[in-house]
Amino acid sequence: MKVLQNLVTEKETNFFTSDETLQKILKQMLDKDFYDYAMRELTDFGSLVCGEIDKRAKHTDREGEPRLIRYDKYGEEVSEIWVNEGYRKTVEQTYNTGVVGYVHKEIPQLGRKGNYVYSFAQGYLLSHAEPGFYCPVTLTLATAYLLDHYADEELKAKFLPHVCSTGEVELFEGATFLTERQGGSDVGANMVEARFDGTHYRLYGEKYFASNAGMCGVAMVLARMPGAPKGTKGLTLFAVPWRNEDGSINNLRIRRLKDKLGVRAVPSGEVEFDGYIAYVVGDPKKGIYYMLEALNLSRICNAVASVGIMRRAFLESKYYLSNREAFGQRLINYPMIQDSLSKMAAKLHVEVATTFDLIQLYDLVTNGKGTERDTILNRLNIAIMKKETAEQAVRFAQEAIELHGGNGYIEDFVTPRLLRDAQVLTVWEGTANILALEVIRLFKKYNAHELFIEEINNRLKKVKESNLKQIVMEKLEELAEELETFVALDDALQTFEAKGITQKLAWMYESIVAVEWGSQYGEKYEKLAEIYLEDTWKLRKLGDSMKTVLYFDEVV
Repeated sequence: MKVLQNLVTEKETNFFTSDETLQKILKQMLDKDFYDYAMRELTDFGSLVCGEIDKRAKHTDREGEPRLIRYDKYGEEVSEIWVNEGYRKTVEQTYNTGVVGYVHKEIPQLGRKGNYVYSFAQGYLLSHAEPGFYCPVTLTLATAYLLDHYADEELKAKFLPHVCSTGEVELFEGATFLTERQGGSDVGANMVEARFDGTHYRLYGEKYFASNAGMCGVAMVLARMPGAPKGTKGLTLFAVPWRNEDGSINNLRIRRLKDKLGVRAVPSGEVEFDGYIAYVVGDPKKGIYYMLEALNLSRICNAVASVGIMRRAFLESKYYLSNREAFGQRLINYPMIQDSLSKMAAKLHVEVATTFDLIQLYDLVTNGKGTERDTILNRLNIAIMKKETAEQAVRFAQEAIELHGGNGYIEDFVTPRLLRDAQVLTVWEGTANILALEVIRLFKKYNAHELFIEEINNRLKKVKESNLKQIVMEKLEELAEELETFVALDDALQTFEAKGITQKLAWMYESIVAVEWGSQYGEKYEKLAEIYLEDTWKLRKLGDSMKTVLYFDEVV
C-alpha cells in the first residue's frame, strides 16, 4: 500500500502541466506575452507545489503546526508565534512568485503589472497541496488591495512595498481582523475602540478570530472612534503594524491560538489590544465599505481554494482506483467507478472554468473599467460561486475518501486532510445563510435577478445551436419564472427559500460556461458539458444510456 499512498505525487509530478482546463483559461484570458510568461512560471510553480510544498504541508498538518510562545525566557510577555522551518520556506517561495505583489506592481520580465487571473491561477495550484497556507496569502491579497485602493500616499509608502514584497524588501504578510465574540457575522456589533492620544490613534478591545496572528506584519482592523454611530456605519478602517519600529510588539497580547479542525498551517488566535498604534485608512466613515470590498476578494480566494481541493481529491481518486484491484480486476474498470469519476471530472472542469470566468469580470471591475451592471453581476457571481464551490469541495473530499475505502480515512493518505481543510471553506468569508442574504439584498436593491437572466440570455445567443443549448434555454425559462415568484415573497419566505435559489443561480451560471466551452473547444468539452448538465439538472432517466461510462476514456 505504500506505493498507492504516494501515487499522485509520483505520477503527477506537476499540478499545472497536466491541467488542460487551466491552460486553456490562461490562453483565453491573457495576451500572448503574458501567456508565455505564465506558462513558464506556472510550470515551475506547479512542480514545486506537487513536490516540496506538498511534503511540507503534510508535516505542518501532522507535526509542525504553529504554536504560541506567550513569554520569553525572562518571563516577559512576547506573544510570538513559532512556525516550522519548512513552513517558512513555503512562505518565501510562494510570495516570491508574486502571487500578491504582481497584482500591484510591475512584473520585471513584462514591464507591467500582472492581474488577478494570474494570481488566482497560482492560488489554485497552491491549494492542491496547502489550502491552509493559502489563507494567509488571501489575507495578504486583501491587505494589499485595501492599502493600494484606499490608503493615502504616505501610508502606502510605509506598508505597501512590504506587503507586495517579492524578496527585495522584508515581507509583511497581511491580516484582516473583523470578528468579535459578541457579533460574529454581525460586524455592526463590533466594540473595539479607537482613541486619539494627540499623536496616534490607539486601539482597545479584542478580536476573537484573528487569522495569521503573529505572522502578519500589518493587519487591517475595524474599530469605532469616539462619538461614532452604532452599527456598521460607525466603523473606521485602520492599518496596524504588528511591531513597533524598534521591533517590540505593538501593545497587544495573543490570548490563545484556536485548535481548529483543519487548515492547521495558519495561526488563528484571540488578540487583545491595549493601546495598539493604528493608522486611519481612507475616509473614516467608509470603513465597512472598504472591508466589504476586501471581503469580496477573499470570497474569490475561498472559491479558488475550493476548486484546488476538488482537483486534488479527483486526482487522488483517479490514481488510486487505477491501481487498486478488487474482485479480480482494477477498480477503475467498474461502471459505477467510471460513473463517479466522469461526474467528478465534469463538475471539476465546469467549476474551475466558471470560477475563472468570474475572476475575469472581477479584474475588469477592480480596474475601474466595468459598468454599474458589471459591478452588480460581479457581486452576485461572487456570492453564488463562493457558496457552490465551498460545498463542492466538501463533497469531493468525501467522495475521495469513499472511493479509497478504509484507506481514505487513514491519516497516512492526504484525503482526511482534504476533508478537514475543505470544511472551513463553507464557513470563512460567509456561510451559505450569509451568502443567501447577500443575494436577497442584491435582488431588492439592484434587481440583480433581472440582470442575471438577461446576461445568460445574451451569452446563450452567441452559442451555436445544439441539444445542450436547448437544455440550458429550457432551464433558464424555468429559473426566470422561479425568480419572479421569489422576489414577490414576503421576507420570511424569501430567507427560507434563498439558499435553494442561490444554488440554482450557480448551476445556471455554470451551465452557460459549460455549453460555451463545448461550443468553442469541441467533442471532449461537449461531452463534459453533457455529463454536467444531465447530472446537475437530474435529466437522466432509469435505463438511459450510460454516457458517463461511454465517455469515460475521453473525459477522465
